[in-house]
Amino acid sequence: MHVPDGILPGSIVISGYAVTGFAAYFSLRNINKKENPREDIPKASILTAAFLVASLIHVPIPPVSVHLALNGIMGVLLGFYAFPAIIISLFFQAVLFGHGGLTTLGINSVILGLPAFVSFFIYNNSKSFVKHNRFRLGFVGFVVGGLALGLSVLMFFLILVNFIPANIDVVAEKQAIFTLSIAHIPLVIIEGIFTAFLFIYLKKVQPKLMGLNEKVSN
Repeated sequence: MHVPDGILPGSIVISGYAVTGFAAYFSLRNINKKENPREDIPKASILTAAFLVASLIHVPIPPVSVHLALNGIMGVLLGFYAFPAIIISLFFQAVLFGHGGLTTLGINSVILGLPAFVSFFIYNNSKSFVKHNRFRLGFVGFVVGGLALGLSVLMFFLILVNFIPANIDVVAEKQAIFTLSIAHIPLVIIEGIFTAFLFIYLKKVQPKLMGLNEKVSN
């Protein structure tokens, strides 16, 4: 689910970079407010690599194949580090594997990065709700995991369907975009379930990653 080079008009490409630049500035500004801004860099590096690897594991959902995004997980576990991490991962995906492109790096960062922010803020405001109960934690994990991917798919669909180049078959292209977007619906559910179980597991073995230091009950 990456927008390739040569599809979007220049104004949208520039707008994507503008939003990405602001979001990156906002993230780095908040990171620098931390007592030790470098403390979470190793964790961010590992999750950046995981985000990159996830893009290479495709799930066949005929007539297309899709892959996990993990941007909800990135948002919750990395917080303000998530957006810069997503930019870096998307850059290497474009350069090494041809996923997306360099001109569309900005818009792809918006598509995957902004939902990571949403997941981060939802989880942060749910800590008192989830910290004593693993089923509540799993529920919130399902919501933030599925919602992040769902928002990314929605933005991907709206951007592409409204800015299809005039020199290609618009009807066929809209059908292809619609099919690809619909194919992500099962993946939204899968990613939500995966995120739910991951959060419950992390709370058991490494609660500090979740920002929850108290034991979760059944």
